[in-house]
Amino acid sequence: MSILRVHDKAFEPYLSAELIDEKIGMIATRIDQDYVGKKPLFIAILNGAFMFASDLFKKVSIESEISFIKLASYKGTKSSGQVITAIGLDTDLHGRHVVIIEDIVDTGKTLSEFLPQLEHQQPASLKIAALLHKPEATVYPITVDYLGFSVPNKFLLGYGLDYDGLGRNIPSIYQLVE
Repeated sequence: MSILRVHDKAFEPYLSAELIDEKIGMIATRIDQDYVGKKPLFIAILNGAFMFASDLFKKVSIESEISFIKLASYKGTKSSGQVITAIGLDTDLHGRHVVIIEDIVDTGKTLSEFLPQLEHQQPASLKIAALLHKPEATVYPITVDYLGFSVPNKFLLGYGLDYDGLGRNIPSIYQLVE
C-alpha cells in the first residue's frame, strides 16, 4: 500500500483489507451470539455502508434479512450538516430486531435524526453496527453496539468511503495526508 491520489488530494494507508476483514468476522460472531433465534433485520445505510454490509452479512450465520436506506450529509470532505433521505425504507419494523449498518459514525447527526424515525415504528430492539467511529468528532451522542475501529478525526477513503464520489472501491482504508 502506498500513497494514493484522488482528485486533488493525497491519501496514505491506514487500515488494511486483511485487518478490516478480521474485525468484521469478530463483529459477525458477536451478532450471531446476540441474535440466536431472533431473525434480525439489518438496515444498511447507503452509499458508504454497502461494502461493510455485504461483508458482514456474508459472515453472519443466523437467519436474518437485509434492507437498504439512503441517507446523506456529506459534500466533499465536510459534513453538510443537513440529513437528506433519498431512498425510503419499505419494511415494517414493528416487533422486529433491527441492526443498523453504518460505515462510519462521525458527528452522529445522521443517526440522531434517523433513529427516532425507526423507534417510532416500535422495533423489538434497535442496535448499531459501525465499521468506524470518530469519537473526537461526535457531537450527537450515539451508542455503537458493534464497533470495528475507533479512528482519529481525519478524512478517510476506501472500503465504501469516498471523496467526491471516488475511492469507494478501494479494499483498504486510507487517510488524508495533511
